Amino acid sequence: MSTGCCSAHPLSREHIGAALSTAGSTITPAKHAAGLQVGHAAETLVVGTIATGNPAAPLAEAMAISGGVIIGIGALNDVEGLTDSSTTTVKPEGVVIPGLIEPHMHIWSSLLNLTWTDVSHEVCATFDDVVATLKQTAAQTPAGQYVLGKLFDPSLFPGEPDLTRDILDQIAPNNPVLVMNASMHYLYANSAAFELAGVNYQTMDPPGGTFFRADGKLTGVIGEIPAMLMMLAKFPKPSAADMAAGITEILNECAKQGVTSLREAGTGSLVGVSELALLHQMNGAKRLPVRVSTAQFAIMAGKTPAEVAQTWKDAGVTPFSGDEMVRADAWKVVADGSNQGRSGYFSQPYLGEDNGGHADWTPEGLRGALKAGLDDGWQIMVHTNGDAAVEMALEAMEEILPGYGANDLRHRFEHVSFTTDDHLARLAKANISPSFLMNHVYYWGAAFRDTILGPERAQLLDRVASAYKAGLRPSLHSDYNVSKVHPLQSARTAVLRQLQADGSVLNAAECATPAQALAAITTNAAWQIHADDRGSLEVGKRADYAVVDSNPWTSDPASWDKIVVNETYIDGTLAFQA
Repeated sequence: MSTGCCSAHPLSREHIGAALSTAGSTITPAKHAAGLQVGHAAETLVVGTIATGNPAAPLAEAMAISGGVIIGIGALNDVEGLTDSSTTTVKPEGVVIPGLIEPHMHIWSSLLNLTWTDVSHEVCATFDDVVATLKQTAAQTPAGQYVLGKLFDPSLFPGEPDLTRDILDQIAPNNPVLVMNASMHYLYANSAAFELAGVNYQTMDPPGGTFFRADGKLTGVIGEIPAMLMMLAKFPKPSAADMAAGITEILNECAKQGVTSLREAGTGSLVGVSELALLHQMNGAKRLPVRVSTAQFAIMAGKTPAEVAQTWKDAGVTPFSGDEMVRADAWKVVADGSNQGRSGYFSQPYLGEDNGGHADWTPEGLRGALKAGLDDGWQIMVHTNGDAAVEMALEAMEEILPGYGANDLRHRFEHVSFTTDDHLARLAKANISPSFLMNHVYYWGAAFRDTILGPERAQLLDRVASAYKAGLRPSLHSDYNVSKVHPLQSARTAVLRQLQADGSVLNAAECATPAQALAAITTNAAWQIHADDRGSLEVGKRADYAVVDSNPWTSDPASWDKIVVNETYIDGTLAFQA
């Protein structure tokens, strides 16, 4: 099994697993909405500019809410009849829009380095900016304490430069320094960090890991998990309270971007049932700021997928179990790795290499993992990055799905980064919908074109327009922390397909319309996570909405990433305020 963006990372399991495990395995839904009753009169009347996300009635001036449900929306005169003397009228400062849906992100694997300094290409446009940012962090860190960086991606800088030991020694001569590569396959360290870890030039490389050397000394580059674990041996481990605080921080950041519902796309990947138990415990203590749908991971240490499925059942975790805030919805299988990390599975080699990555399963093993979820009635989510991974997963699903009869489970392929017309047509025929990581285009599109795959294959990246033409209902996601949760930026990229590196457009034929892109972060994404009661503001749907400073349905898509979210509401109740 490779370690990709959707797989459990051994570093995370080693360093935060113990804290997460303290939650135990008892699932206790809080059911905050159990006492809400929908009445004939509105408890709240929202008056102002309302963008409904419903193409049949895109604008409204009033919305009546009772028991957390929209009981009327439209002209003020039409809705006022639903109010009485007890109704509270609110007039938000901004535009009311449906709560946005983040259909694929990761909470657990993002906790390890949540507080580390961000040196991603999004924050640091040049390699010099990376060095300067780390130097500023070092200047603010007491001597002897770790200086920590994350999301460094040399593939996005000319010449793919490494953060060498010499550079890091100059940045922080009085501190140990560790910087994580964005792929989480590499770590970069200075002399003080090597000394703390007890690693020197004579240290033997552990099986499967490498301490890179040159000219009689360590270069500072550490490759793969066994060696990285040695470097983190003395690194302080967090407490259960630290974990809860980190989860709250992640969810608040989602709410800050207008998100009211999300799909955690790998629950159980680190320590199993305890992860879901912790979410329910936190929600019981205080309602979470975002609704969380979970995809149960098909792999747990030492267990077959069938044994994993039984573990979830033994804990009472079955399809659509939980409550309105934390609900278990899907079964997650990872077919390959990361394209930018050159572990995605392709039918042709990467540029300058003699291999095209690899699959995480044999065909037989993949079918077994999928069947373990299908047998229990789960929606299937399959991580597929390279074109060969898409083909392999499609063949497996085409073969086994007919044996399970007709249903409305809305199976999904995740990332589906490189697809042919044939793939999209077969996905539609099999009733499998795609969810695209649009930031592959924005941040890595130039790298795919120029150094990883070449211009011809790069044209096949994230084909949103073709997915719509094939009759599919695609969604857009962040894969956080691969990229930041920012649905409106993802939608902007789906429309413009502009590359951050040079501003050029990658395959203009795949530019989505504004309406298509916005549907992909609202109604389509809600449908994909089995949340038909969300995604637009209509009678009978949950009163989940955000208040923003500009209406994306009527504004220039080029400005969508600049839209500011002032508040988010769940069931008509404030969940986040800027």
